[in-house]
Amino acid sequence: MKLSGGNPLAGTEMDLSPAKRSAGQNPRWRQPRALLEKVVETGLFLAALTGVVTIILIFLFLFKEAVPLLLAPGPTASLTAKNWYPVSTPPVFGLWPLIAGSLLVTFGAIAISVPLGVGAAVYLAMVAKPTVREFVKPAIEILAGVPSVVLGFFGIAVLAPLIQDIFGLPTGLTALTGAVTLAFMAIPTITSISEDAIAAVPGKYLEAALSLGATKWQSIVTVVVPAALSGVSAAIMLGIGRAIGETMTVLMVTGNAGVIPDSFLVPVRTMTATIAAEMGEVARGSLHYHALFVVGAVLFIMTFMINLIADLISRRLKKGA
Repeated sequence: MKLSGGNPLAGTEMDLSPAKRSAGQNPRWRQPRALLEKVVETGLFLAALTGVVTIILIFLFLFKEAVPLLLAPGPTASLTAKNWYPVSTPPVFGLWPLIAGSLLVTFGAIAISVPLGVGAAVYLAMVAKPTVREFVKPAIEILAGVPSVVLGFFGIAVLAPLIQDIFGLPTGLTALTGAVTLAFMAIPTITSISEDAIAAVPGKYLEAALSLGATKWQSIVTVVVPAALSGVSAAIMLGIGRAIGETMTVLMVTGNAGVIPDSFLVPVRTMTATIAAEMGEVARGSLHYHALFVVGAVLFIMTFMINLIADLISRRLKKGA
């Protein structure tokens, strides 16, 4: 008796080729694949766990070495002290001049690097011709790899004399010199990551804005850049992290004066420069030694807060998008 309606086995597992059936049903194929997936999953988990444990250990080490100064009966590190005189009698471990110097140089670098970096990213992604983009973007990315000591020499040899002559200062090693030099370091990072984020915006967004009568510039400012704001904000935060954590450049070009600055045209001392300049000469276990770890702990907390804020902003922007 012949069944109507064609082959009743059509569209079922019997349609599979012998190779496909053996790959899907043979336990010998399933076991190695499941084992490989388990190994990869375990490796990724251990990598993530290692990063978390490392951060926790760094945090504990810093505060372990900082606590003896905070518990000492004599001079203590205080956020309200206005001087950093670690070798005076008695020593004064005021953190406020170092925090103020770091914030002044960092915010100055941000004010310079963010407009230039984001503007360059918009130009490369939306305006520049392909030939120009292929030449300029690799050049910018190469600048991100320039050693900080090289930029420090550039700041001492070029920027410091220039700023000294322009403003008629007794020295060109000021907070402004440090801010400009740090801006040179942050611009490549901000530009490269922001350009990738802007270029990833679907082209239909720009086309829809143009079809509604907006100019190309209006479409870029009101549609494309807001759509890429999550990536742009992440790039800015990475640039800020690069600026606030830089050591060698600010050590060379800011003058290293441990006083509270009243403008950008005076020498300052940052937290990173203080640790780099004094840690090699301090006696291990002394109050000065523990004071430097207090500085490191404060810097660690500030950097952690910047990264946390960047993550929260990025998540909120992605959720809104």
